[in-house]
Amino acid sequence: MAKILIHTCCAPCLIAPYTGLKQAGHQLAAFWFNPNIHPLLEYQKRRDALREFTGKEGIPLFEDDHYGLVGFLEQTLNNIDERCDYCYRTRLEAAALRAVQEGYPAFTTTLLYSRYQKHDRIIAICEELAARHSMDFFYEDWRTLWQEGIRLSKAAGMYRQQYCGCIFSEEERYREQIHRDRR
Repeated sequence: MAKILIHTCCAPCLIAPYTGLKQAGHQLAAFWFNPNIHPLLEYQKRRDALREFTGKEGIPLFEDDHYGLVGFLEQTLNNIDERCDYCYRTRLEAAALRAVQEGYPAFTTTLLYSRYQKHDRIIAICEELAARHSMDFFYEDWRTLWQEGIRLSKAAGMYRQQYCGCIFSEEERYREQIHRDRR
């Protein structure tokens, strides 16, 4: 059993990993820090859905409730192809620091649940941060729970977003849909 702080991008990405971690007897707290999510209304919907889920489940939730459109754009516009690395590092660094601050000897992230994220890059950043902050990185490949997470989040009536979070991923997602619809 471990005491773990889990960086959480949204409630639908938390539900399946949380279920498994809870069954394994881990003590878990969630951490919300996602200045990459845009636009503001999307950010609020995801944050509020997470608040509702953690409240119902009795999961402690720590928040750094900072909508970061300007900072995100300042850091990514000159190198859009590397935006994910900046995004991962910023959020995971905040999670590692919060874990230390709150007395959690280990941290992880729901980013490891998504089929759409750069899994190996997330692992490398987490391992680097764990070493830097003298803590543990709890690794589990939750991508195998993808369909179960969809089923659980739909059954729970959760708000389910349609893209990763940033305005660039929103454009990619809907551009592809518009292209398919025109065929």
